[in-house]
Amino acid sequence: MQKKGKSFKWTMECQKSFDQRKHLLTTAPILSIIDPKKGYIVYTDASKEGVGGIPMQEGRVIAYECKKLKEYEQKYSAYDLELTDVIHALKMWRHYLIGKKFLLMTDHHSLTNYFKQPTLNARQARWSDFLSSFDFEIKHLKGKENRVMDALS
Repeated sequence: MQKKGKSFKWTMECQKSFDQRKHLLTTAPILSIIDPKKGYIVYTDASKEGVGGIPMQEGRVIAYECKKLKEYEQKYSAYDLELTDVIHALKMWRHYLIGKKFLLMTDHHSLTNYFKQPTLNARQARWSDFLSSFDFEIKHLKGKENRVMDALS
């Protein structure tokens, strides 16, 4: 992570590694074209520094998305961090997911009970309204089995 006041040097080795990953992530057979008739599985994962998600169809990656968290977001609880990740991913692919039943895979087990919670904090209640516009099921995926997201991070 880049710290304020500390310089970062972008070397030729960094550029070569970046170019190689960019090529691998943006060329066939990695990315797939979306078929609106097929179902989706959305994988998400969050860390204290960022959130990311990957929508897939029939085991093929459609897109990648990640975002660095703002300083105030980095202070969220683990539960709210993971929920921030879900919200971010669903906002990014809302145009594909609205009106479709899909599966959301997360390595945060307690998110599977989100819709059964008796009380929500103000942030979660706000997000609940947004989430209610989607038709999805949340499934837990053990962290070590979340290879899809590990490849992105």
